[in-house]
Amino acid sequence: MIQTELTPNPDSLKFLSEKTISAAGTEEFQKLKKNKLTNQFVEDLLNFKGVELILLGEKFLSVKKTKEVSWSELKPMVISHLNDYFENNNEPILKSEKKSDSRVENKNETINKIIEVLNTKIRPAVARDGGDIKFRSFDKGVVKVELQGSCSGCPSSLMTLKQGVQNLLKHYVKEVNSVEAIQ
Repeated sequence: MIQTELTPNPDSLKFLSEKTISAAGTEEFQKLKKNKLTNQFVEDLLNFKGVELILLGEKFLSVKKTKEVSWSELKPMVISHLNDYFENNNEPILKSEKKSDSRVENKNETINKIIEVLNTKIRPAVARDGGDIKFRSFDKGVVKVELQGSCSGCPSSLMTLKQGVQNLLKHYVKEVNSVEAIQ
């Protein structure tokens, strides 16, 4: 059974499943890059009118839509697409062959601490809102992260980034001065 949850982003909705959606960690897919896709489920979902991007997590799927379509028309289509997939398949939509880029092998102790805080303290909270946060770089006290899923373009994501993520990282990793989101 598929359930939905609102996210802080009014243009994004989180679809929860009892079955595993992704065994490959959290992955984001954008309509702009759909010509590179090899997953039929993801490609079909991105072809729905108004679907801008999707984020697949272990037990959830977030859909970000454009303003031109309403949730009352899109929500039943997404639920139906998910139910149809699981009726005909006994495996996750994303298999485990992809590696999550948040588990970067790094010899830099500060970067390892940053990634640890992101993975243990921040990512679970961001996932509850239907999004994800990925470490991209650390240089001269500045941590650069990529916000995905519901967090991408969310009106409250900048405040979350500065008040939540930045404060937590500065508290746990003294070398961090600020956090910036990259596109």
